[in-house]
Amino acid sequence: MTELLVRKFIKNYEQTEEPQVRAAYGMLAGLVGICCNLILFGAKVAVGAVTGSISIMADAFNNLSDAASSIVGFVGVWLAQKPADEQHPFGHGRIEYISAFIVSFLVIEVGFSLLKTSVGKLLHPGELSFGLIPVGILALSVLVKLWLALFNRKLGKRVNSAVMTATAADSLGDVAATSATILSILVFGLWQVNIDGLIGLAVSALVMVAGVNIAKDTLEPLIGQPIDPEIYRRIVEFVNGYEGIEGSHDLIVHNYGPGRSMASIHAEVPSDVDIEVSHEIVDRIERDAAKQLGIFLVIHMDPVALKDSRVQQLRQMTQEVLKSLDERLTMHDFRMVSGEQRINLIFDLVVPRDYTAQMQEACKREISRRIQERDERCFCVITVECTYCQRSC
Repeated sequence: MTELLVRKFIKNYEQTEEPQVRAAYGMLAGLVGICCNLILFGAKVAVGAVTGSISIMADAFNNLSDAASSIVGFVGVWLAQKPADEQHPFGHGRIEYISAFIVSFLVIEVGFSLLKTSVGKLLHPGELSFGLIPVGILALSVLVKLWLALFNRKLGKRVNSAVMTATAADSLGDVAATSATILSILVFGLWQVNIDGLIGLAVSALVMVAGVNIAKDTLEPLIGQPIDPEIYRRIVEFVNGYEGIEGSHDLIVHNYGPGRSMASIHAEVPSDVDIEVSHEIVDRIERDAAKQLGIFLVIHMDPVALKDSRVQQLRQMTQEVLKSLDERLTMHDFRMVSGEQRINLIFDLVVPRDYTAQMQEACKREISRRIQERDERCFCVITVECTYCQRSC
C-alpha cells in the first residue's frame, strides 16, 4: 500500500535527496494522516456518544489533534523546501524541525486534557455500555493507526524527515491508547467493573510521554548535536581518499535541515609539497564534496613533516603514551621544536566530552610525565579540545 501511494503520487520518488521530492513525500504523509485521523475522529465520536465512554471520546479528540498535527507537518515540509534567499542564506530546512516541535506540544496538550478528564471520571464515575460494534470499530482504529505509524516511519527514514518520524511515534502512542480503551470496555462488559478513569490516566501518561520524546528528538538538531558516526566516517574517508592528503581531523558539521549541511575539516598535507599544489587538491575535494556528498565543505590545510625520521619517532612515542592512558585519546598538529637542552613536543590533544576540566589537566600532566620517563629532554606543550562526534566515532 505504501509503495503504491508513493509511486502514484510522487514523481521521481527515488531521488530522495532532491528538495522537491522530499517535499512531495512530506505532503503525501500529511494528506494521508489528515484523511485517516478525520475518519477515525468521526467514528470514535459516534462510538463514544453511544457507549458514554470518556476514554473513547478522549481518544477521538486525540485523533482530531493528530489531524491538526498532520496539517502542521504538511505546511512545515512545504515551507522547508523553499530555496535560500537574502534573509535565509542557508535555506529554510530547519522549519521542518520547528514543525515537529509544534506537533510535540499539540500531543502534550491532548495528554494533559485527557489527564484532567480522567481524574474527574475517577471522582465521579459514569455508566458505560458494552457492545461488539464499538469494540470492533476501535479495533479497526488500532489497525489503521498501526499502518499509519509504519507508513510515516518508512517514509521518514527514506527522506530523513523529523516531522514524519515524530508523527510515526505519535501514531504508535495512539495504538497503545486505543488498545487500552478497548481493554476498559471489555473489562466492563465481562465483569461490570468500570476502570475507564484509570485507563484514561494510563492513556494520558502515554500520550504526554510521546509528546515529550518528540520534543526532545526535535530540539537536538536545533540546539546542535554531535556528528553521526556514519556521516563522520563518510566525510573523513572521502577526504583522506585523495592523493596528497595524509590525514584529517577536527571535523565539524552544521545541520540546516535534512539534506542541508555545512562542514569544516582540517586536512594534513606534506610540508615539503608546494602550497599551490596542495591548495589545488583541497579545492578539488571541496567541489567534489558538494557534488557527491551534497555538503558544503570548507577545508583548512595543516602541513606535516613526513620525511623527518626524528619527528616520526617522537610522534609514534607520543601516540603510544596516549593509547596507554585511554584508547579514546587522539592527537593532531604534532610539531617538534628542538633546542640545545630540550625538545618541545607541541600538539593538540582530543579528549572525549565526558572529560571534566580537572580530568583534562590531570591527563596533560600524566602525558608529560610518561613522555619524560621515555626521553627526559622532551617537554610537552598540549592544547586540549573535545571531539564533536558521538562516542562511537
